[in-house]
Amino acid sequence: MNGNKWIVFIVAGAMVVGMSVRADDDGGRRVKNGPKKAKNIIFMVPDGMGLSDVTAARIFKGGPDGDPLSFELLKQTGYQRTHSANSTVTDSSAAAAAWATGDKYNNGQISWHSDTDMPETILEIAKKKGKATGLVATSDITHATPAAFGAHVSARKSEGEIARQYIEETEVDVLLGGGIANNRSNSPLPPEDLEALVDSATNEYGYAYADTLAELESATCGGKILGLFKQGGKTLERFRVDPANSYPLHEPTLPEMTKAALKVLSRDKDGFFLMVEGSQIDWRNHAHDIKGMIAETLAFEESVKVVIEWLDSEPSRWMHTLLIVVPDHETGGFQINGPYGRLSKTGDIVEAGWTTGSHTAVDTLVWSEGVGSEYLGGPMDNTDIFHVMKQVLK
Repeated sequence: MNGNKWIVFIVAGAMVVGMSVRADDDGGRRVKNGPKKAKNIIFMVPDGMGLSDVTAARIFKGGPDGDPLSFELLKQTGYQRTHSANSTVTDSSAAAAAWATGDKYNNGQISWHSDTDMPETILEIAKKKGKATGLVATSDITHATPAAFGAHVSARKSEGEIARQYIEETEVDVLLGGGIANNRSNSPLPPEDLEALVDSATNEYGYAYADTLAELESATCGGKILGLFKQGGKTLERFRVDPANSYPLHEPTLPEMTKAALKVLSRDKDGFFLMVEGSQIDWRNHAHDIKGMIAETLAFEESVKVVIEWLDSEPSRWMHTLLIVVPDHETGGFQINGPYGRLSKTGDIVEAGWTTGSHTAVDTLVWSEGVGSEYLGGPMDNTDIFHVMKQVLK
């Protein structure tokens, strides 16, 4: 085919050839035949979530015949390959950087090939177009997935440097999540360094600082927000599965952070780019903690519901927005083994197991709706998602 790449889709019994993506001059893949333009992109990541996680959460919430989860109802469903540049099994940094820039990276790299080769991220592209930008996560906000959109470092553990770049270079408008680790380990940033970072953010770069739900709600009346609500990752959402595990009232949930981010970013007349990560689905699968995984999946699902309700509240918003929900990889090889011979009921924890304590190489699903989502309805590489976002971003 003279170097051209073709994708064949079977849609409602008809074969459609070569209408989604094609090779460009530098070997990437981009949208063909110029789609409509999106004013806003909302990119939502249930980190480490496989299809079995979705099934287990859905059964817990509504039984085997329960309603689909909010993101399952988005109009387009595709699936992506997840390998990194140097490993069949990716880590979160390489996977997120593939989305953020359209390149493959080695595991551990954050949108960085070398000190002279740091491709522009979709968040930075949005910023150059005058749009507001936001990163929300239940991990520390400088963890691998959010970092890949707002920073460029050779090693994902350089979280102090990631934080500095967020504030001083990329100037991400809304940063909400857990704390910040230091440059040498995943231990919390020392108090004196955190104080210096917050002082710089508030006094030199115009951020409002919040470390409680009440402070976050007050800060949404203004512009830029730095919200750090707990050292390390945020409190687990186990109360959604086990009410005996109460959630601290002073700490915002992922849905509450998502709502706050939308309130601030949507004021920008030029639109916005927002990344929201349900980070700890991954962590619970690493730990083989089924109750924790279900709880984190349902917290993420509630966050997607917040976004859909925001879009539905003014139907014209769908005409100007691309919403994407996609896990970076699957974690744990989680599989549902039962019960066999009887039906589960609402509130049941399925019988299940894991094949590994690490990530797996299985493809992950891509749910989407809105402007350009028609280009995300089939098989793709994770790098393709960047090219779709870049092409449709107004």
